[in-house]
Order: sequence, then structure tokens, then C-alpha cells
Amino acid sequence: MYKFTTINENETQRLAKQIGEKLMPNDVLTLDGDLGAGKTTFTKGLAEGLAVKRTVNSPTFTIVKEYKGRMPLYHMDVYRLEDSEEDIGFDDYFNAEGVTVIEWSQFILEFLPEERLQINIEKIDEERREIILTPHSDHLNELCKELKL
Repeated sequence: MYKFTTINENETQRLAKQIGEKLMPNDVLTLDGDLGAGKTTFTKGLAEGLAVKRTVNSPTFTIVKEYKGRMPLYHMDVYRLEDSEEDIGFDDYFNAEGVTVIEWSQFILEFLPEERLQINIEKIDEERREIILTPHSDHLNELCKELKL
């Protein structure tokens, strides 16, 4: 487990950008935290690290948004799937040669792959966040070791 405390949105995005620069095809990241914790802000940094040019925003009403960068970014917000057992083809995304980021992943635990980077964001105050990274693969563990704030 790796813990980082960021002091503002820019620092949160900078940490996420470092992660995005090191991601490989089929990497899956789960992103959990309370409403307003900064999940979408973090995803914007990941997208920058993946060289995505489009503006990233939450896919709340579409569940999945796809972005083109050095590899595809599949951004999911599965909040609306709480108490649902519907599989919207998650494996198709997890195995599609891109990176998948899932906000509110606790609602689809049974569909998640074992190998993933679990990210929890906790709001300390209006600006500061504690970001806890729990890698579930050797590759993602090595990625986390290289991160610096």
C-alpha cells in the first residue's frame, strides 16, 4: 500500500499523470471515495498522462466514456449500478488493449479482475486529499514504487 497526501487539485492531477504515463494496455484502476473526493479530477490527470486531448468529465449518465490517447482510456462511473447485477460487458473493456478506470468500483466487485490498481481518495479538507494506492500485480506495484510527489 502506498499513501500520498496532495495539497490541491493540481498536485492530485500531477500524481495521476505520473501513473498515466506508466500504464500499459489492459491495466485496470478502481477509483473510490466519497462524492466530491476528487475521482474525476484524478482521472483527468490519468488522461493527461495517457496523452488524451479531449476534456475529461464524469460519465455519470452514460456509464462509460471512451477517450483516445497513446492508448484508449475507458472511463466508467458505475454509481448507478448499485444493487444491480447487470454485466455491461466489463470484460470487453478490461481486455480491449486500453486502460480502464472505474469510479465507484465497490458496486461491481464481482466483475473486477484480480490484477488491478485500487485507488482510494479521502477528502481531508477542501483542498487536501489522502490517496491510497493498493496494487494487485507486480507490474502495478513497480509502477507505484516509482511515484513521487
